Amino acid sequence: MNDRPFETVGEACGGRWLVTCDHATNIVPPCVNGGSLGISPADMVRHIAWDPGAAGVARAVAEALDAPLVLSRFSRLVIDPNRGEDDPTLVMRVYDGTVIPANRAIAEAEIDRRIRTFWRPYHTEVARLAARRPDTVLLAIHSFTPQLKGRPPRPWQIGILHAADDRLARPLIARLRAEPDLCVGENEPYGGHLPGDSVDRHAEAFGRPNVLIELRNDVIASPADQAAWGARLAPILTAALAETGA
Repeated sequence: MNDRPFETVGEACGGRWLVTCDHATNIVPPCVNGGSLGISPADMVRHIAWDPGAAGVARAVAEALDAPLVLSRFSRLVIDPNRGEDDPTLVMRVYDGTVIPANRAIAEAEIDRRIRTFWRPYHTEVARLAARRPDTVLLAIHSFTPQLKGRPPRPWQIGILHAADDRLARPLIARLRAEPDLCVGENEPYGGHLPGDSVDRHAEAFGRPNVLIELRNDVIASPADQAAWGARLAPILTAALAETGA
């Protein structure tokens, strides 16, 4: 049993891509409030605790790209690896209408412990693999819920997120929008990147080409769906990267 806060797959792969999945699982380790955050099992399988389907897509696309992959092994409600250490949403107290009892009155000392136990080791591993070659390209895989409580349905099957460095995002968006069956969002359903988030930390700060892909979780609900999206995205990503000349 892997007791590390991350899983690394394909470390020996030779491709220049590095794939990450920040919200791969809804695991609450036993050292965190006895393995429970105090919310219902139904809430623990919702998007508030992880990115459903994202890990399967990440595995499939990493294999197709001959790329190493790093996946988190702790719920985003334990601590969110896609936030900076000083971000106020690093540990969520309330998320999409659900109060998180184990986080509601969390002490700074416990936040610091979770940073040291989960957040930093995960990012240390991503940094290690990103540095393995000088031309690394970072691909972050996430998923989003079709509809937040009390909000309109989200029409996009896929969203491409980018910050200032959009050299890979631009050709990728164009190629995806040429696919007749896709509704493609640019910086949707979320806008760009946050200071200190994973892409900022491991790509933007080093000038590495990068893109974050968000897939609506109902279109990647089954292992077959996840494998199909991985196989579909890999050649499009390869062509988009070639177009950048990077």
